[in-house]
Amino acid sequence: MGMLKEFREFAVKGNVVDMAVGIIIGAAFGKIVSSLVNDVIMPPIGLLLGNMDFSSLAITLREKTAEAEAVTVNYGMFINSVIDFVIVAFAIFLVIKQINRLKKAPPPADPTTKECPQCCSVIPIKASRCPHCTSELAATM
Repeated sequence: MGMLKEFREFAVKGNVVDMAVGIIIGAAFGKIVSSLVNDVIMPPIGLLLGNMDFSSLAITLREKTAEAEAVTVNYGMFINSVIDFVIVAFAIFLVIKQINRLKKAPPPADPTTKECPQCCSVIPIKASRCPHCTSELAATM
């Protein structure tokens, strides 16, 4: 029974739920990027290269026979996948760059203490006399 309780606590933690949402959105984003590459980007590139369809580029290692399917190396699909990856990686880079820009660290707070030059005790910044050694402090400290 203890393991079931531990699993339930793990599964409902905020970061696990956030991760699941991220994976689902990432999968949907991947589909959008694949469609962008296959349906929007690759047709003009293929047209510029002489009506070439990258998805159909392949090297046939063995022709189709009555008993077996053809064996091919589909390097055109690989090219599409590499372009998919580059676009996704660039989009994620831009998102993370913007998030990091918004997360700039706040400026450091003004100090509230200083060190006595005589006894090296930490004292309030506004003190004019050290409470430990009773030496007078310069006004510029």
